[in-house]
Amino acid sequence: MICDLQVNGFIGVDFSSPQLTAAAFREACHAMLQRGTTVFLPTVITAPESLYERNLALMSAVLEQDDELARHIPGFHLEGPFISSAPGAVGAHDPAAVCAPDSALFDRLLTYSGGRIKLLTVAADVPGADRLARYAIGKGVAISCGHHLATAADLSWMAEAGASALTHFGNGVPNLLHRHNNPILAGLGETRLKLMFIPDGHHLPADFLRMLASIIPAARLIATSDASPAAGLPPGRYNVLGNDVVLEPNGRLHNPEKQCLVGSSATLSECVEVLRSLNCFTEAQLEAITWENPMNLIGLFS
Repeated sequence: MICDLQVNGFIGVDFSSPQLTAAAFREACHAMLQRGTTVFLPTVITAPESLYERNLALMSAVLEQDDELARHIPGFHLEGPFISSAPGAVGAHDPAAVCAPDSALFDRLLTYSGGRIKLLTVAADVPGADRLARYAIGKGVAISCGHHLATAADLSWMAEAGASALTHFGNGVPNLLHRHNNPILAGLGETRLKLMFIPDGHHLPADFLRMLASIIPAARLIATSDASPAAGLPPGRYNVLGNDVVLEPNGRLHNPEKQCLVGSSATLSECVEVLRSLNCFTEAQLEAITWENPMNLIGLFS
């Protein structure tokens, strides 16, 4: 069984698109389940409030009407809008749609979703992030830190506020970082936070994945696919999450202009095969990384 905490879309369907329809959402979700994912969180990235209002309500209504999907989709992941707008940290997100942490806005987002937000990604280094974390956790929403330039002190404050993870650890940062004071080393050192990482063969090199296996207990690791709307499509050029991207024959999905990846073209089942090929995790560890740990993070149990 596999639990994927970040699925941005599938087979050409973008969960953050203003053109999303109920039929397309239902089709993409059923297709994801057919590709080996057991439980997942449809994810909406940084967007104007009007988009959240439209799409969260639309997706929630589908789950109300489709009992089978509701059994596999416990809720949604919002990756934003409370992230950093700094170049590199913002990644493929639209910096114009980034918002400062705001509990009133969060309440509206929770209402739009029908109370179905299970995970919220917040930049740890923006003022008020710790206050929003405490507030959202009080509403039953897990907090992950990401798309930031956080220091060790920032992550410590967020862990004390109740944050429990780091979103796609090792990515969502500039290509060039300070050799010592950077979010990756800070994340490795903050043992209260689980590391959500993308083992699709492109986001992180094999040596980085082997390093995680050798120095981080499996209980602290969570694999996610970060599947983009282009996942499940053939190689080509697409517009993905507001980016003109290239999907290479080897599966790498990137924005050549921004020089950044734009989600993944893989499902989590395919990511498991990447990890298995490295021979650095046992089968029991792979089960923990892809099922037990993510289920526990969002308050569910296997």
